[in-house]
Amino acid sequence: MGASFTDIFLSNRMALIRSVKRIVADPQAAEDVAQEAFVRVSRAVEGGSVEHVEAFLFQTARNLALNHKRSRQVRGEIERGDVCETDVENVASTAPSQEAELLHRERLQQLQAAMAKLPERAQRVWALSKIEKWPYPKIAEHLGVSPNTVFNDLKMAHAHCMEALARIDRG
Repeated sequence: MGASFTDIFLSNRMALIRSVKRIVADPQAAEDVAQEAFVRVSRAVEGGSVEHVEAFLFQTARNLALNHKRSRQVRGEIERGDVCETDVENVASTAPSQEAELLHRERLQQLQAAMAKLPERAQRVWALSKIEKWPYPKIAEHLGVSPNTVFNDLKMAHAHCMEALARIDRG
């Protein structure tokens, strides 16, 4: 039955494309839709569930053409074709500028240098609190110090970092 379907398709191909073209108004899209109809109907015919192959072929092509037209209309409502290329090219990027990246790296290096100057325990307290998100009592127990010492070490680390950033900002 596959060969007879191919014969039916080939003998009706031009009429099918003209029929689809009236709906989609695009010769290339009409060719694509006709080809898709061939593939879908071919599968259905192989499954043996089609009685009137020619009518089924035209109805399938019509449905695909209508779907194509609807899809194109929806895209037309969402996408704007009247935007000129220079407008698209001039849309601001959300990526930081090279200058902002450089400043950010410089600030990060200054913070790392400031942190390196802190006592070892203050560095550990800061890392456990800010990076690991441990609460003060857990840090205190882990390091064998009081929660008040943890608070004071964090306060010292914070002040040290703020001082380093202020030096950068003063330039």
